[in-house]
Amino acid sequence: MIERLQTLEDRYEKLNELLSDPEVISDTNKLREYSKEQAGLEETVTAYREYKEVAEQLDDAKAMLGDSMDDDMEEMVKEEISELSDRQKELEERLKILMLPSDPNDDKNVIMEIRGAAGGDEAALFAGDLYRMYARYAESQGWKTEVIESTANEVGGYKEIIFMVQGDRAYSKMKFENGAHRVQRVPETESGGRIHTSTATVAVLPEAEEVEVEVHDKDIRVDTFASSGPGGQSVNTTMSAVRLTHEPTGIVVSCQDEKSQIKNKDKAMKVLRARIYDKFQQEEQAKYDENRKSAVGTGDRSERIRTYNFPQTRVTDHRIGLTLQKLDQILQGNLDQILDALLIEEQTKKLESIGE
Repeated sequence: MIERLQTLEDRYEKLNELLSDPEVISDTNKLREYSKEQAGLEETVTAYREYKEVAEQLDDAKAMLGDSMDDDMEEMVKEEISELSDRQKELEERLKILMLPSDPNDDKNVIMEIRGAAGGDEAALFAGDLYRMYARYAESQGWKTEVIESTANEVGGYKEIIFMVQGDRAYSKMKFENGAHRVQRVPETESGGRIHTSTATVAVLPEAEEVEVEVHDKDIRVDTFASSGPGGQSVNTTMSAVRLTHEPTGIVVSCQDEKSQIKNKDKAMKVLRARIYDKFQQEEQAKYDENRKSAVGTGDRSERIRTYNFPQTRVTDHRIGLTLQKLDQILQGNLDQILDALLIEEQTKKLESIGE
């Protein structure tokens, strides 16, 4: 591991030189590429440098024990050795995690799709709750959200809402939200006070660049139509809404949130590209079913991953058996405790697989 870390530090130093090179500075693509690579190495290199410094201090302290010294000095040196040894072990564990194979999509923006599933209007209301939860979480992270397409219902929920989350390593955290979410509560329309169970599905797709997914114009059928509001009522008499059909895969995307047909088409293309990329990824993952089953948050989207129980103000993530009595806080976007636990579980499984 030390050899690999030294190689990364050498590369980091080389990138520092390249980023000062006038030829690189004048080349926007190279500048972006090298800056991104350097940023990806920075945390690991910083930890490795501290590890080397601690190791050197530890060697020096151990060497001092061989010299003649009074009891008080010897006790101080032994205490320093103990503290440095503990810090060295902490850094070793951190470096093991930092050296784990990373998901190539982790640093990407995401496109999220939330759909009301079982439960009719109540499922649509729950889909709206989930959207607001994610929007608040994104805001707390300094990320930007943008609605791409939404289909509201008459009671204030969403049959479907598709939105983009743009921010630093958004996919690395949001990927764990992929799956079926269940809510247990008494609907406002329920006069008898009975608890109903409804579900909504969440799909988390990494944004795909044009270079990653080649989509040919000849493979796309473009249809335009007038946009409509809840219940199918017409809200726009111009043909600004766009439907894209990718004929090789059969994937269909529509967008009508913008008044401009060009903007709607641009948004729809982002979703289409992400869905095609996701389809290819899912097909690749299917070849490694055993790995896929052991992964956290990347399994079948029909799998129930979390339950939100309103009567008991409880949220349970079924993948890791985590239960929190913090429903209100979580719905306000305070997701860190859940997402951090899921990340630790993923890292633990990766470490176990390496040790096998």
